[in-house]
Amino acid sequence: MAQFDACLNFTLSEEGGFGDTRSDSGNWTGGAVGSGELRGTNWGISAAAYPSLDIRNLTRDQAGEIYQRDYWAPMQCDTMPLGLDLMVFDEGVNAGIGESIELLQKQLGVDVDGVIGPITRLALRGCAVADTIKGLYARQGAHYRGLSTFPTFGRGWLGRLGRRYALACQMAGIAQ
Repeated sequence: MAQFDACLNFTLSEEGGFGDTRSDSGNWTGGAVGSGELRGTNWGISAAAYPSLDIRNLTRDQAGEIYQRDYWAPMQCDTMPLGLDLMVFDEGVNAGIGESIELLQKQLGVDVDGVIGPITRLALRGCAVADTIKGLYARQGAHYRGLSTFPTFGRGWLGRLGRRYALACQMAGIAQ
């Protein structure tokens, strides 16, 4: 659980509190549930993904429960080495679970299917952690640069990636 808490603290510090940026696709505007329009993100949890939640009043603890259940557990980050868990988890939050797993699988040189199965777990056990973290850093940066919204959000994404990478290296006890 300490492993999750350390990664969660980073992600929540990056995601911050409530926001309603109209140019952010995570800020959904649509039909009302209850009363009023749904829109915004809080702690990185979007109204688009969780339309039945009161996003504006979402607590840090509630966000943590969602991240544990819907991101950390499905990506099996608790089975990953320190540092690598952060690289995979935070990328999953920022870019999507499937994208994060696929970038990891490409780095590990296994079939890319977006699922952490036995072959990916075996490759993780045998990987050079420093090389894998460094390779993911490069792949994640390339992914962001290839997105059509990079001109709008790219500076923020790359800044977050740099901070993620620095902390992952620290957690793994490796030089940047």
